[in-house]
Amino acid sequence: MNKVSGVAISEIDASEYLTTSEDIVAYLNAVIEEDDGDLFLAALGDVAKALGMAQISEVTGLGRESLYKTFSGKTKPRSETVNAVLKAVGASIQLTAKVGR
Repeated sequence: MNKVSGVAISEIDASEYLTTSEDIVAYLNAVIEEDDGDLFLAALGDVAKALGMAQISEVTGLGRESLYKTFSGKTKPRSETVNAVLKAVGASIQLTAKVGR
């Protein structure tokens, strides 16, 4: 529990609330709106944790320890790794044109 301005604030583990494909996609889309690459990687780590790192490891062929390091916030994963994890969780990145461009 953290304290901010003398108020106790509990940390929330987002992975506990990501129970459906719709939840996962909505969560990742909301994070993308923040335009913060580190936050996106953390969110993708939450998703991988929610589904189980062992399962993600099996589907992607990436080592479990490697996945934990990928989402530790201390490394910058390659796009191939991010894409493999996205595919494993049943999501993909799709670009759309901005209006007025």
